Amino acid sequence: MKVFNQYAVGLSALAIRNCLENQAGLDSITHLITVTCTGLSAPGLDLQLMELLGLPKNIFRTSVNFMGCYAAIHAIKLADALCQADPAANVLIVCTELCTLHFQQAATTDNITSSLLVGDGSAAVLITGDGDKSRGFPLLGFYGEVMPEGKQDMSWELSSTGFAMTLSGYVPALIEADFEKLVSQALKKHSLTRDQITRWAIHPGGRKILESIEKSLSLPKEDLNASYQVLRDYGNMSSPTILFVLKIILDALDQTGEHKIFGAAFGPGLTMETFVVGTQPEDR
Repeated sequence: MKVFNQYAVGLSALAIRNCLENQAGLDSITHLITVTCTGLSAPGLDLQLMELLGLPKNIFRTSVNFMGCYAAIHAIKLADALCQADPAANVLIVCTELCTLHFQQAATTDNITSSLLVGDGSAAVLITGDGDKSRGFPLLGFYGEVMPEGKQDMSWELSSTGFAMTLSGYVPALIEADFEKLVSQALKKHSLTRDQITRWAIHPGGRKILESIEKSLSLPKEDLNASYQVLRDYGNMSSPTILFVLKIILDALDQTGEHKIFGAAFGPGLTMETFVVGTQPEDR
């Protein structure tokens, strides 16, 4: 926790400045949501960022802690609700994880697997209300489900040697069996069809998890290129990872066309959270 408190705030501030560059000033931020599952303290990251960045002392702030890899989507859902309540809101989300702090010495399968997969990273995203007509990508909706039968197969717990991860070999099979049904329910809720989805932003929890998604949805591997790229270059960074994937996809989009991006991430529970982002020329 001492190392997290020393380094997480600087990494978070860098992500925030990259996010806001040419988009908005720090003085326009009305809400701050910090997300992490790898470092906890009080006062915490939110107050550290307020002081470092000179954010208003009366800023609305909240934290999403210990939700794991799907936490960024949960934070975006919160931000969306805040913006619907106040169209003038500018909600800044920053997800910062220092996963490698929790390296475990015991050579168990879970410890070896997590050490091979995890990395450190930070990502920030700005969610604005409908009152902001600047460039952006509209959020079309969210849908999530919990698979209780998998709650023992993916977990993240405090221990005397740090935070201990459990990631069993059954997780890809569980996701493969249920993901297509989850997607169908999500699309039904949003009145969309599979044919309308032009891009897939999937959290790269591991190679086998991505392969299970391909099988469940009968997707060619190329449709998950952004996920594989993030896994190769950065590893699974927990909460910020899905935002890394989404940025690659958004940066590569044809700005003159219409797109609908389906995103999904997985975490303890076993929880599966999804979202849909849309683009149209007039929205940009």
